Amino acid sequence: MPGKFVIAKDVEPQVGDFGTLFWLSTPPNTGAKQLTVIDVNLGPGQGHNFHKHPDQEEVILVIAGRVEQWIDREKRMLGPGDCAFIPADVVHASFNTSGEPVKLAAILGPCVGPAGYELVDVASDAPWKTLRQ
Repeated sequence: MPGKFVIAKDVEPQVGDFGTLFWLSTPPNTGAKQLTVIDVNLGPGQGHNFHKHPDQEEVILVIAGRVEQWIDREKRMLGPGDCAFIPADVVHASFNTSGEPVKLAAILGPCVGPAGYELVDVASDAPWKTLRQ
C-alpha cells in the first residue's frame, strides 16, 4: 500500500478514564510500521497518569490548552506548540490541571505489538504514586 488518508470524522473515539483518544495511525488501520499517532483530548481535571513505553520513543505535542507534563521527576507546564520528547522506557505523565480542554498529538515509534502501542502503568509504584502530592 502506498499510503492512506485518515479522515478525522471517520475515526472512532475511544473514551477512557483519562480522556478521549482517536487512533489516527496504527498497524491495523494504516499498515504503519514505524509510527503510531494518537489524537488525545483531556478534559478539565483529566490526565494520563505515570506510565512508560519500554520499546518506544514518544513525542507529545500540545495543540490546544495547557498541560502539566512530566518526564521522569521533572515537571513543566506546556502550551500550544510546545512538545516533550520521551525516550523509550522513561516514565512520564500528562495532566490537564486547567478548566479548559487540552488537545495533544502523541507520536510513538517504532510500532510495537499488533496495535502498534505498548504501555506499562507505574502510577501505583513508588515514587510515582506520591510525586504530585
